[in-house]
Amino acid sequence: MIVFHDPAEVPAGFGPSVVAIGKFDGVHSGHRAVIDRARVAAEDAGARVVAVTFDRNPLSLLRPERCPQPVCSLPQKLDLLAAAGVDATLVLRFDEALASLDPRAFVEHVLVGLGVVNVMVGDDFRFGNGGAGDPDTLVRLGAEYGFHVDVVGDVQGGGRRVSSTWVRDLLAAGDVEGAARLLGRPHAVQGEVVHGLKRGRELGYPTANLSPDAQGFIPADGVYAGWLVDLGTEGATVTTRYPAAISVGTNPTFDDVPTRQVEAYVLDETGLDLYGHRVQIRFTNRIRGMVAFEGIEALIAQMDDDVTRVRAALG
Repeated sequence: MIVFHDPAEVPAGFGPSVVAIGKFDGVHSGHRAVIDRARVAAEDAGARVVAVTFDRNPLSLLRPERCPQPVCSLPQKLDLLAAAGVDATLVLRFDEALASLDPRAFVEHVLVGLGVVNVMVGDDFRFGNGGAGDPDTLVRLGAEYGFHVDVVGDVQGGGRRVSSTWVRDLLAAGDVEGAARLLGRPHAVQGEVVHGLKRGRELGYPTANLSPDAQGFIPADGVYAGWLVDLGTEGATVTTRYPAAISVGTNPTFDDVPTRQVEAYVLDETGLDLYGHRVQIRFTNRIRGMVAFEGIEALIAQMDDDVTRVRAALG
């Protein structure tokens, strides 16, 4: 997938393109409905599928006190858009200059250079200074600039609109199974494996600890079943997936971990050295919440039971 970080990077004569616009935080099933419509339209028009998105949530500038934690990082989002079949993504830097553009200026600055023939947006789409533009505004501008606009309705689940907010709510409650249903895949965080206190090794369960700057929304404290995907070191192209028991929290039994951490015990692998590797942790099932235990023996007994339940959950 081609990635542009400024409209000026788009080469002359790039089009025709079918453009889907949105924050695409998490690239959940609602987002993919828009992208799927764009793919169908692009095939009919002999065009490329282009996603237009932002380097951050616009609320981080406009209403920082209301800006939520993202479901996924920008690099994760780009990988997910590529996997969804997007040919190119234009990542707009959301700053004062972009926020100040009126709807017409936004179309001229962002869309015209893409050679757009069709634009896909959700029915809650707003653009331009102060959110002055809506889908009807875009339809009128499209008539002037020679592109068609399709408004894609919400994807519903359980009587509720599928949204990034709902995904975050489920993850914050530890409901990774529910989040996966909305995302269409297991939720994942990723980062570099770093050295920890090595307490898991002392207890017979060595873990791979993710760096504190791991990317992606970290679910509620607890123990989970899932997968560790070894992405290797920088420049590596081969990945390996391992079943894992995953712990999220601050190690309340010992009370010596100041910040929440994600660590994964890889099942049935001895001597596996992941230090310095980039890994992705995929959460599939919640096993239990995080609790403090009275003594090492009780903790080890619980860890034995956790691993047994993780094996069952992963089949």
